Amino acid sequence: MSTPPPTGPLVTRGTMAAQLRELGVRPGETLLVHSSLSSLGWVCGGPVAVVRALLDALAPGGTLVVPTQTGDLSDPALWANPAVPEEWWTTIRTAMPPYDPLVTPSRGVGVLPETVRTWPGALRSAHPQTSFAALGPRAAEIVGDHAPDCRLGERSPLARLEALGARVLLLGAGYATCTAFHLAEYRVPSPLVRVGRPGPVGWETVTEVSISSERFDELGHDFERDRPAGRPVVRGRIGAAEARLFPVADAVAYAERWLALHRPREEEFPHPPPLSAPFDRGDPRL
Repeated sequence: MSTPPPTGPLVTRGTMAAQLRELGVRPGETLLVHSSLSSLGWVCGGPVAVVRALLDALAPGGTLVVPTQTGDLSDPALWANPAVPEEWWTTIRTAMPPYDPLVTPSRGVGVLPETVRTWPGALRSAHPQTSFAALGPRAAEIVGDHAPDCRLGERSPLARLEALGARVLLLGAGYATCTAFHLAEYRVPSPLVRVGRPGPVGWETVTEVSISSERFDELGHDFERDRPAGRPVVRGRIGAAEARLFPVADAVAYAERWLALHRPREEEFPHPPPLSAPFDRGDPRL
């Protein structure tokens, strides 16, 4: 059976860089990118070309940031899609290698973050499940001192991105991927959860703020609809992909108000603190 020809549009480093500039990406700014490579079309040069186009649009002096999460470094009892047999759980907890920012691959966030993570000069934060990688002059400032018990809160790169005036670029990705919304979860009443993971000296359990992206698509829709005329979510096309560009600080501030209205109050959460939600171990190549 013959392989069907590729579908377009044909996208190159140059066309992407030009479209990013047209969208409003500025030289010297700091950009947090959530992406779907497959949504762009037929990319000449694949993820390397996309990273180069982003760096071209940010040059000179800009900083590129991506999530490089490793949620599979978690309790196998909570894995889904696929799950593993219960009789394997103890062995997995004992044998799972601990997080190493230099070698542990990202999972479930797409091929572009993995390309950035392995790029010469890239720096990566220290959290064993929710790390970020960055390229550029502000990389160390953004990813340094990511607390091991603060996935996406005040002691994470998200808070630094907010303080630095960074913007979010959703590149073929929806609001469900927008990690900036998680920072708001640390600022509204949220339950704590017990998080199991491999540690430097064996299996460890830490207490963390509960986070969930379950309603982020709805949150993002309302955020985009309610933006004031002077600060809209900028929308455009990069190749075949729909792109959205907006400040981290705007997204966090809106999410704080939205979550306070749409999430249960603290006293409604079950006690004692529940275990973490299931971890979807879907295709990491998206």
